[in-house]
Amino acid sequence: MDRANSGKIRDMRDQPNHVIENLASIRERIAQAAERAGRRADEVTLVAISKTVPAERIREAYNAGVREFGENRIQEWESKAPELGDLDVKWHLVGHLQRNKAARAIRLFHTIDSVDSLPLAEKLDHVAGELRKVPVLIEVRLDPSAKKAGCHPAELPRLAEGVLLLPHLELRGLMTVPPIATDPRDARPLFRRLREMRDEVAKLLDWPLPELSMGMSSDFDIAIEEGATQIRIGTALFGARPPE
Repeated sequence: MDRANSGKIRDMRDQPNHVIENLASIRERIAQAAERAGRRADEVTLVAISKTVPAERIREAYNAGVREFGENRIQEWESKAPELGDLDVKWHLVGHLQRNKAARAIRLFHTIDSVDSLPLAEKLDHVAGELRKVPVLIEVRLDPSAKKAGCHPAELPRLAEGVLLLPHLELRGLMTVPPIATDPRDARPLFRRLREMRDEVAKLLDWPLPELSMGMSSDFDIAIEEGATQIRIGTALFGARPPE
């Protein structure tokens, strides 16, 4: 992480009252990055990643104007949901989803941003058919050195085609998680590649894929420059997470 950004990230245990200040800084950076790319700031959606964040801090972010939140784990969100059910927000599942938890995910989240296989997509479609049409993103694994979730790039066209055939899912675009790097600029080629892959698949299937979910606290400026429409921000908003 670069020195300029590191000062904006506070430990959420020791600095509980800086969400408003941090959000203002993030929005300024969004506007600056969008301007550099010849884009509008309102083309970029901030998804606040609330993993390990207590309900009262999530409510603080909501009161500051955040309207989209992302959680990694179903069990954690289930424990917080009773305290936050009154909030008029969109909830994203951004973590890896097992097929046996698909029904719970459909009930708890508005959008599933981490579809990485056709069997998972088929299970989600089956469950969603009883309830609603569910927006989804396909997670693409662009870090070959790590055993992360996400479909292999070579499998993306076939998976995207399969998801489009499922009547109760709405394929909206792609998501990726870059490898952790000392220099955020190292993520730029991966962000660019995801945008290129999105464009290639959209043309191949003749289907619009407007969403690119990429970029996190240390590198979201670069992701916006490369076309991100959703950025997933946790520590820059809420502070550093406690050790797991």
